[in-house]
Formats: sequence, C-alpha cells, structure tokens
Amino acid sequence: MSRFIEVPARMLPPDTLTALLEAFVTRQGYDTTDTGEGMSGWVAELRQQLDRHELIIAHDLELEMTEVMTLAQWRSFGRELADDEEEGDY
Repeated sequence: MSRFIEVPARMLPPDTLTALLEAFVTRQGYDTTDTGEGMSGWVAELRQQLDRHELIIAHDLELEMTEVMTLAQWRSFGRELADDEEEGDY
C-alpha cells in the first residue's frame, strides 16, 4: 500500500479546503496584497488551479498530514522519498 494518497478537493468540507489553501498561501510566501482581495483572492485562484489539476491535495497516511502541493513539488517530493528509501534513510 502506498504511503500517500491524492485527495479530491470535492471530498473535503469547504472550511477544511479553505484552511488547507490558506496554509499553502502562507507556506509559499505569497503576498496577499497582490490580488487586491487579500487571502480570499489567493484562495479563489488556488481553487481554480485545483480545478485545472495544477495543484493536488496529498495525504500522508503515516504522518496523518494533508498538504496542498504543486505538481512539481509532488514529483520532487516523490523522488526525494524514493531516494531516502533506497539509501535506507527512511
């Protein structure tokens, strides 16, 4: 069984999805004044990116953590994890 699963955004309660997207905005260091609408502007943009499959929501079954990631982050994360497993670091 895989340690990570992709979670469809539609499966999350709206408040939970908003909180995940706000955490992503904060973690990425987005300037919330860029949109003119503050955090809600970024959250709306990220919802559109989820709809276009440019972002994914991934849940780590081992750590019981859920994160929003870009596809590049997901691919990089997957390679880093595989490297750690090969080296016995994990």
